[in-house]
Amino acid sequence: MELKVLNQEGKETGKSVVLNDSIFGVEPNDHAIYLDVKQFLANQRQGTHKSKQRNEVSGSTRKLKKQKGTGGARAGSIKSPVFVGGGRIFGPQVRDYSFKLNKKLKQVARKSALTYKAQSNQIIVLDSLNFETPKTKNYVAMLDNLKLTGKNLLFVVAESNKNVSLSSRNLQGVSVVTADTLNTYQIMKATSLVITEDSLALIDNILG
Repeated sequence: MELKVLNQEGKETGKSVVLNDSIFGVEPNDHAIYLDVKQFLANQRQGTHKSKQRNEVSGSTRKLKKQKGTGGARAGSIKSPVFVGGGRIFGPQVRDYSFKLNKKLKQVARKSALTYKAQSNQIIVLDSLNFETPKTKNYVAMLDNLKLTGKNLLFVVAESNKNVSLSSRNLQGVSVVTADTLNTYQIMKATSLVITEDSLALIDNILG
């Protein structure tokens, strides 16, 4: 697929790039995307949830009432889960939700996600992305020039740029990532994917 290269004013530069078919034109694997997104979201979970079991609840250990003759159920502990303030049955415990995936499977997932974006014409290629000073209004002006109005806009750059990061951080739904940290979840979530020309070469090296 061939795309025209635009500048920050939204105008054509006269150049064009050909997207690598081995990355942007593969047969999408939906299950690989599912697994990679599931792993990403699982790794974000802290897993610090915790409820007290009956052996952890504070309370007396004496028998509440005599075993027989009351006409009620046999109660042996105030910590029983059937009483208010007692322990919780099968409650959440601290755990680690993260799990590992094969490196090749993660590559297939990213290629599949990029292919979907290419097929739906949601990729824009910029010649460069830089600002002289960190100003949000400059970033907003660039979005207007590129006619980007989606809720989730993902900009992919070759290396981190302080002015770009500071200019975009106050804008809701706009993210800036480097090519080496690009993941499947971010790609699939984005309504438009804006890739700088130099970061395309890095993506080719990483996934090619």
